[in-house]
Amino acid sequence: MKKQILAAIAVSTLFVACTKSTTKTEQVENPDGSVTTTTTTETTTGLGLDSAKVNQTKSDIKNTAENAGDKIENTAQKAKEDINKTGKDIKEEAHKVGQDIKKGAQDVSKDVKNTAATGAQKVENAAKKLKEDLKK
Repeated sequence: MKKQILAAIAVSTLFVACTKSTTKTEQVENPDGSVTTTTTTETTTGLGLDSAKVNQTKSDIKNTAENAGDKIENTAQKAKEDINKTGKDIKEEAHKVGQDIKKGAQDVSKDVKNTAATGAQKVENAAKKLKEDLKK
């Protein structure tokens, strides 16, 4: 209830504050030579807004909003392109690292095979020597 009363007071204050009165005085000379003075008071209630200024402000706000929207779209597109570029760079680097790991694994595999072959040859030679020594 208090809110409704306060709202009514605020609205009535707005209308009183926005009341505009103009007084116009006219003097007319009558045919008999006397002068008649007429005073007219015109009272207008309302906000008294200039519609041209309101329309200009609306247009300015619309243009500003459109410009902001365009900037947001451009920034989003640039971010998307940067992300795609970064993703491609990461993919290329991962491919290079994968190739390096594969080459390293192949090299290690060759080394292990060579070492195993050398070790097997030594074991075989030692076994032959032992067999010969046992025959003596």
